[in-house]
Amino acid sequence: MTSEFVALCLTAVFVGAVHTAAGPDHSIPFVAMSRAGGWSAAKTFWVTVACGLGHVAGSAVLGLVGLSLGGMVLGVESWDSLRGDIAAWMLIAFGLAYLAWGLHRATRSDAATHAHSHVVLQQEHADAWTRGHASAAGVWTPGMLFLIFVFGPSEPLVPLLMVPAARCGPGAVAAVVATFALATVVTMTLSVMLIRYGVSFVPQLRLGRFDHAVAGLALLACGALVKFGL
Repeated sequence: MTSEFVALCLTAVFVGAVHTAAGPDHSIPFVAMSRAGGWSAAKTFWVTVACGLGHVAGSAVLGLVGLSLGGMVLGVESWDSLRGDIAAWMLIAFGLAYLAWGLHRATRSDAATHAHSHVVLQQEHADAWTRGHASAAGVWTPGMLFLIFVFGPSEPLVPLLMVPAARCGPGAVAAVVATFALATVVTMTLSVMLIRYGVSFVPQLRLGRFDHAVAGLALLACGALVKFGL
């Protein structure tokens, strides 16, 4: 194992961890959806892991395609930029849709609570409506997050692949991808789980029926941050 190979792997770990920790879009969406959806710690963990792996895999595949075409790094980076725009708009659209759904859900719940007649029957209907829609959201929300993160580029990975491809061969390329992926996923899961744990101690954030709307607003803000650098 050469010193150059070790240096490449250490660089991949460092860049992957810093890139992930510096981006709130790598953690806030999961914390927001976990809180609003009442996800268990295990579900939050595994959804984050899956999205982190998908996030790295998308850029890794694109980078390997670029290498197979003769190291077309500029072309690959252009495609990565386009994927970044698509992912940002997807996150914005998802945030808007979830915000609208959350407000509609809160309004329905409020209307049922303040009904002047047939209170029990209307409350039972409202509870059934809430459970049914919350269950549906619990299924499609992780899938949407996964799709967004697959589209979202892991920008530092493609340039990182150029050096091992040129100097060390396929084994080094695989090692760089693996160490970068490990650093990304570990940093994502640690960030998400720590923030989730910390937020659980803040009673002011228990917003009742507006939890889903606030989660949608958080997704929207992250998408805007990625797209417009706000």
